[in-house]
Amino acid sequence: MLALPLVELVVLVLVGQQIGFWWTLALVVGVGLVGAWLGRRESGRTYRALQEAVRSGRPPADEVTDAILVMIGAFLLVLPGFVSDLLGLAAVLPFTRPTARRLFQAAVARQADRVTAGMVGGPGAAGTSWGSPTRTRRGGGEVIEGEVVEETPPPGTTAPGRPRLEE
Repeated sequence: MLALPLVELVVLVLVGQQIGFWWTLALVVGVGLVGAWLGRRESGRTYRALQEAVRSGRPPADEVTDAILVMIGAFLLVLPGFVSDLLGLAAVLPFTRPTARRLFQAAVARQADRVTAGMVGGPGAAGTSWGSPTRTRRGGGEVIEGEVVEETPPPGTTAPGRPRLEE
């Protein structure tokens, strides 16, 4: 993400040297306008596909991924620059989106694997850095943090502050 603005600037300068400043500016503005229109059109289509998947009772995994890709792609198309435009088009266009969807889903799966890899030894294993509710204490037992919502005493005993009921 940090390299993208630098790459965009280099590409803009190179294109500007080839076709001129005003044509480069017109191209950037034109692609931005077309990108906004295309993003709006495709977001409507993905929304309808998502509604249909929910209505038919099937899991809308691909439709949700498509909606995310269209949002990201439309944002990239509106940004000034040619590299972001190419990435945005790949995410927004209906005939390139299935490939982008597979790549996106694979990247999300890899990230999920990376996050859960530290938990191989179970919850609270070394490497778990996001605050697991369980952990191992020095004596070898497992401590489970929690909160008592309602305490019910065992039958035949009394709770603190409550009188014992006679049967």
